[in-house]
Amino acid sequence: MKHINQSYLAYLSKVVVAATFVAMFSPTAYANTASGSSTNVAQTTGNSPSQQLLADKKVETTRSTTIQRRTVTTERRNQVITSSNSVKGKATGFNLAVWQPAGNFSEVITRISVKGKRGKGYLKERFLGDYKYKIKQKAKFVKGLRAGDRVVVRLYDTQNRFIGYSEFECLAANTTVNLILSANPSEYQVVRTVYGVDANSDGKIDSNSTTYDYFTQVSNERVSFLSSSQSINVSEFQVQGWSAVPATSVYPNSFTQGEYTLVRQSINAFSSSSALALKARPGEVVDLVEVSDDNNSVYNVSQMMMMYREVGVDNSVQVNFNDVSTNHWAKDFIAELAALQIIEGFPDGSFRPDEQLTRAQFAAMLSQAFDKVKVRNPISFRDVSTSHWAYNAIREAYSKGFLAVSGTQFNPAQSLSRLEVLLTLARGLNYTFSGSTETILAAYTDAVSIRSDVRNAIAALTQRGIVVNYPNVQTLNANKVATRAEVTALIYKSLVSTGEVADISSQYAVERTQRSEVLDESITPAESGKPRRHCNQGIGNGAEGCDPGNSHPHGGSNDEGGRTPGRK
Repeated sequence: MKHINQSYLAYLSKVVVAATFVAMFSPTAYANTASGSSTNVAQTTGNSPSQQLLADKKVETTRSTTIQRRTVTTERRNQVITSSNSVKGKATGFNLAVWQPAGNFSEVITRISVKGKRGKGYLKERFLGDYKYKIKQKAKFVKGLRAGDRVVVRLYDTQNRFIGYSEFECLAANTTVNLILSANPSEYQVVRTVYGVDANSDGKIDSNSTTYDYFTQVSNERVSFLSSSQSINVSEFQVQGWSAVPATSVYPNSFTQGEYTLVRQSINAFSSSSALALKARPGEVVDLVEVSDDNNSVYNVSQMMMMYREVGVDNSVQVNFNDVSTNHWAKDFIAELAALQIIEGFPDGSFRPDEQLTRAQFAAMLSQAFDKVKVRNPISFRDVSTSHWAYNAIREAYSKGFLAVSGTQFNPAQSLSRLEVLLTLARGLNYTFSGSTETILAAYTDAVSIRSDVRNAIAALTQRGIVVNYPNVQTLNANKVATRAEVTALIYKSLVSTGEVADISSQYAVERTQRSEVLDESITPAESGKPRRHCNQGIGNGAEGCDPGNSHPHGGSNDEGGRTPGRK
């Protein structure tokens, strides 16, 4: 790897991250992330719910991580992506090609980033790499994306001059995207975007699906999304064999209505708080990735996110914490969940990995980490008032099938054992397993202490590779009180099991005992509009323990004391 040049190291050392590092797991974080608002309350050490630290001012910390220029190895192989999830939050990917029907460009650089869809808003933009294309080349981007996410493409010429901008929405199936440049992009900075569903990944928009077709124009680093082609010289953007340019632009609904509409808007192409890699010139912070000549380049988005995490996350998002050392056993789990904006730290820049977690905090984390179909109606708990900071999160996590309760008490301030955390994940994900329970649980030296009524649930999680045991990988230690670091690792491994994030290697992760693609059949797609149920042995009580298992990473969270109690 080449080191980042000295000018950028000097710049990086001066970067100040203005961020609010609230203790953990608020159900309103996605809304605040999208709107830019921040009201911060972090719980201090102690048992009293009234012991809270109010932090009304933003906390400034300095990133001191040494950055190396990032290089990427292209996956030049076909990947079969299977998904058994409902349309809501469905895993997806896209093919991207660049065209120039008239003109003499031979190569162009595409800078790709993503704004993940979270609830009613979007996460901060995250860098996915700089890719050097030859005109008419295409590449495929897979994994780590879901329907509704917005992908941003900034275009540069080979002299690193900014020449265009596009933004599109990931669809419910594989998406084919074509960006068409003008004859002289350096002067006429207009891009035509044509895309639609390409379910069979043949590079062509399916004939029975909607084709989105619109223009974006750049002027002084501001981007306009045009409602029609009336002011465009359309002859420069007509590709042979394609349909004619429509008089009225065709956009996805989210671009034309609601709080995040883009049509007839003028937006900044760059932001002062953007990730370092998004503000640098192509090739200065990360190496250019050259798309292969055989048009068969495949890039794993979740791996790209992890590879570029140190330079690719918005400056307002903290991924390194002053009490999580570079050799901390859970560092990467914590950093990546923070980068996904599922967890945050405390206002003093710490994460407090060894502190205990409360049931309310865990519920809030679950409600943000997984976007699942609701399988039961929420109930009112006598000890969780409507003004409680985690009221909505608790109801949501319960309705998604995660939480177990006895009667009408929830005990929000109570800590959790590792067994309780594991059973909650098993209940919500609703995984089954194949083979012998005893054979699978032989991975643990304390297997004999695992209760008979939960052995099947632990076996299912073990077979899926979700279990992480620290400090002894062979000891489940089920009755130990769970720490923030342990829960973070278990949540991350659960997201890995859904196929939405890249795996993180850890010496404390229990390896899957039986690797087989047939495992994925325990999550089945909706049939006739209704989810098909699968009930784990030993998990849940009757129908309430059944769940279609449609799980995806969600986002944004903070700690007990949350930003605005009960608001989503």
